[in-house]
Amino acid sequence: MSDVEAIGDALTGGVVARAVEPKAGESADGHTLEHNCLNCKAPLTGPFCNQCGQQAHVHRTLAAFFHDFAHGVLHFEGKIWRTLPLLAWKPGELTRRYIDGQRASFVSPVALFLFSVFLMFAVLSWTGNLNPTLGANPDIVSQQRVDEQKIAKLQQERASRVTQKLPTMDIDADIRDRQEELQMLRDLQQHGVTTAVLNKNSTIDTDVPFLKEVFLKAKENPDLLLYKLKSNSYKWSWALIPLSVPFLWLLFPFSRRFRLYDHVVFVTYSLAFMTLLIAAGGLVSAIGIPGVIVATVIIAPVHMYRQLRGAYSLGRWGALWRTTALVVIALFVLIAFVALMGVLGALD
Repeated sequence: MSDVEAIGDALTGGVVARAVEPKAGESADGHTLEHNCLNCKAPLTGPFCNQCGQQAHVHRTLAAFFHDFAHGVLHFEGKIWRTLPLLAWKPGELTRRYIDGQRASFVSPVALFLFSVFLMFAVLSWTGNLNPTLGANPDIVSQQRVDEQKIAKLQQERASRVTQKLPTMDIDADIRDRQEELQMLRDLQQHGVTTAVLNKNSTIDTDVPFLKEVFLKAKENPDLLLYKLKSNSYKWSWALIPLSVPFLWLLFPFSRRFRLYDHVVFVTYSLAFMTLLIAAGGLVSAIGIPGVIVATVIIAPVHMYRQLRGAYSLGRWGALWRTTALVVIALFVLIAFVALMGVLGALD
């Protein structure tokens, strides 16, 4: 994920540069002693410059640097602690209050979404969930044994037919199918999902040159494809918002009460919660707690239902059918987004 690495390098460079920078005009704790604004040079008469609004005193310490970073990303000074509880338990209220103008109290949906995407990819990369190997998964091991036993029986039957000079084409086809499945299971266990899906025996039956080119490039190096898929998904994650908004608008067609802006705020806060949910699920899964996927599948539509009811003041039935439609829409948008990122990755 080159963009994340670049951000890390930039932060490291900034910290090092600040460490060796001369500290003229500073007190021992890093507090500057200026009498004029350091930004516009206007005389200072209070804690903020009355010309440009910059803070009058600047703390030049590492703690201040990381405080500014956190503030710039999420406005941590109280906003995040007011935003996250509402996002989790009363998402509809958060959405409606932000739309109605309570901006200073909460982290903006865009800032929260961008941070949550960064956090999700960081957690999934750290836990290995972006291309998991299944190791000694009992189901995988059991299926391997079944395939191995079936192949052995088929080979014995084939040898018997050869002895009797009978045709073996149907048995040969069965053996090939079982061997391909067995190889897929081994790749899945040892190398990860991408390599298993795009193993050397996989093919695509299409006369469309574009699709063939994409598939062949992906097949040549599945791990490179996964890296590009992650990189593109991170860089283009914001595209989920414009992809989703038109479908949400269709749930309130030609409504004069709710504008397109309302839908954008709804979608962005909803996506932020879902990415945070995936990040939390990745951490819980890494600890070894079972049932994470089931819990995530249950929590996601419940959150959509609560957000729809609160944000749009819907009744139970109105929120229920729209939630059902929204779940289908979300799956469609996600599949389309991943497919698009995969195509972009294969063509890079």
